Amino acid sequence: MNKQLRKAVIAGNWKMNKTPAEAKTLVEEMIPLTKDADCGVVVCVPYVDLCTVLDAVKGTNIEVGAENCHWEKSGAYTGEISADMLTSMGVKYVIIGHSERRTYFGDTDVTVQKRVRAALDAGLTVILCVGEYLEQREQGVTNELVAMQTKIALGGVSCEELSRVIIAYEPVWAIGTGKTATAEQANEVCAEIRRVLSSLYGSEAANGVTIQYGGSMNAKNAEELLDQPDVDGGLIGGASLKAEDFSIIVKAASR
Repeated sequence: MNKQLRKAVIAGNWKMNKTPAEAKTLVEEMIPLTKDADCGVVVCVPYVDLCTVLDAVKGTNIEVGAENCHWEKSGAYTGEISADMLTSMGVKYVIIGHSERRTYFGDTDVTVQKRVRAALDAGLTVILCVGEYLEQREQGVTNELVAMQTKIALGGVSCEELSRVIIAYEPVWAIGTGKTATAEQANEVCAEIRRVLSSLYGSEAANGVTIQYGGSMNAKNAEELLDQPDVDGGLIGGASLKAEDFSIIVKAASR
């Protein structure tokens, strides 16, 4: 992390977990454990939990995000949620392009770009996910792939709007598998993303962007990962469902 240049952010991605009652219990456990954080703290929760969690975190340092949004403002898109619907509730963040959305629900680089555009237009801060599959890492094309995903997703995004974009590098082979990229591997790709941003927006803007690591960061490995100069936080999956583990990661980012 380099807090002189950019903000560290720890964001929980709850995925398809927790009923509203369970969400209330979990976030109420998190509030006292993370209240002294010297980093951004975000919980991205299922749609059905948004109202409950937004109400529970009022007056605290925890901010709330959604796990996806559609690119249209309204229309015949059964089961979808628009970015404007999220902002009208008080949601501040939205995850876009998560590997599970790409793998299971047909998101492409093109639809990711459309979602990014809609979210920024609605005033949301985007957590943009990029990353490679194991086969692609073994083929040696990680940097090229991540650069392509980043460039396409940010198509049409201005330098000013870039201040509302967080990028999460999530090696798909390390999500929910128990495998983790080494700290050096994580930093190498995060640094490559920053080089891409520098080519698009200049070094000053690129140095201001928070780049998270999103591949099975947990209470045990967070400190080592966050010690890397280009790893500015984490997009946390399983560990964000345990208040104590999540708070340990937040403390590691608060050093």
